[in-house]
Amino acid sequence: MVEILAWGSSFYLPAVLAGPIAADTGWPLAWVVGGLSIGLLVAAIASPRVGIAIHRHGGRPILASAALLLAGGHLVMGLAPSLPVFLTGWLVIGLGMGCGLYDPAFATLGRLYGAEARPAITTLTLWGGFASTVCWPLSALLVEQVGWRGACLAYAGLHLVVTLPLVLGLIPKAPVWAAEGGADHRTDEPLTVRERRAYRLMAGVLVLGGTVMTLVSVHLIALLQARGVALTAAVSYGALIGPAQVAARIIEMANKGRHHPLWTLSFAMALVALGLAILAAGVPVIGLALVLYGAGNGIYSIARGTVPLALFGPVRYPVLVGRLARPGLIAQAVAPSLGAVTLTYGGADAAYVLLATLALANLGLVIALWGARQDVVYKSGGLG
Repeated sequence: MVEILAWGSSFYLPAVLAGPIAADTGWPLAWVVGGLSIGLLVAAIASPRVGIAIHRHGGRPILASAALLLAGGHLVMGLAPSLPVFLTGWLVIGLGMGCGLYDPAFATLGRLYGAEARPAITTLTLWGGFASTVCWPLSALLVEQVGWRGACLAYAGLHLVVTLPLVLGLIPKAPVWAAEGGADHRTDEPLTVRERRAYRLMAGVLVLGGTVMTLVSVHLIALLQARGVALTAAVSYGALIGPAQVAARIIEMANKGRHHPLWTLSFAMALVALGLAILAAGVPVIGLALVLYGAGNGIYSIARGTVPLALFGPVRYPVLVGRLARPGLIAQAVAPSLGAVTLTYGGADAAYVLLATLALANLGLVIALWGARQDVVYKSGGLG
């Protein structure tokens, strides 16, 4: 529930609220939607420090701070008399995103459970996958009943009365690092040349993966309509992605971690690339293509948390996850504008080709990561 509300009240919020906000206030829609990009950039700036804080203090205080920040940001937005104040609310929400979305949650689980965190990460992403399913209808209902300002204030209240108590009541305090073994020293130790190669490849995967995910999330309906699909049908096709994500995560969970997380990442990128290639080629199986994409995107969310744990081990995991989050969040912030420019000047066909090319390039990075993984495993004595 913590991740459902965190994602649903931030990343997925403009999909429902942006139109009513622009219609009610007269603020430019591009700026209203752009609030999310501002929030993602703030989250990107904060993420490395968040990772360090989780390493030192555990994730419980950080996730609690996220609940307070998200509540504060929604309060500012709900009471905003002008566009600059509204965007200030997104600045605060951005800090909450940096402290409360998947990457801090993954780091928290890694800090608590160490090398055994993989099942918990898988379970977390399974339930987190319901964020849009739960919060899009909830946001629409709130807008209908109390308006967009009331919806923002309602989300502020939910973070205070639901998210915060859940974090404080259910997330245990992180164990204190043993002085023996120099855990802190090892964390601050620079990556070796071989580890840097794996780190850079993983960062590249997160950049391309975040770009593709955001492009599809923001522009899918417009892309389908450009191919002659009616709006109602386009929405129905888009609705296939969510169930496909959850189904793929259930399959991954049932496997109980019998394979290396890089296999999960490889399958994820292969499915995403195949689905988007089918769409780009114009093959008349849109539903199948989006199910493949959704399944791949679903298990990609798991792999982005479990692959760094396997590659670099649990001690450095919170810090490295925080660092890795930054480029991916920046890519997500830039992606909507990239898609809009591509659609405007190249048309839908160019946008489809861009998506397929990025997905195929990401598959290539994953293949390269297998080679880097062998180097890291050799050096670290069998991590992963």
